[in-house]
Amino acid sequence: QSFKLLGFLDVKNVPCARESVLYGSLGSVVMGLGHFLATSRVRRSCDVAVGGFICTMLGYWFYCRYNLAQQRIRQRMLREGMKNRILFEGSYLDPEKEQTGSERSNS
Repeated sequence: QSFKLLGFLDVKNVPCARESVLYGSLGSVVMGLGHFLATSRVRRSCDVAVGGFICTMLGYWFYCRYNLAQQRIRQRMLREGMKNRILFEGSYLDPEKEQTGSERSNS
């Protein structure tokens, strides 16, 4: 069963969406309850809770998406490196192939 937040954010299929909503709700509870315990103002504490949800959710969303993009770049580089390793293995273009004395004189 898929859950759509605000009608457009599919929490199940969008990477980082589930974690962002969960951390946002935790941040909301912590900030709202903390503000209420400090000031005993209910309405203002609800406002702080909503602001805490938005800030925490967006903060974790950007953090998670940035790490996901870095991971995908590293995976792409690794995939290309493995492809090149297979392609050049055993040829004269192989960087790990040790050159013998006769090959050094030719190049």
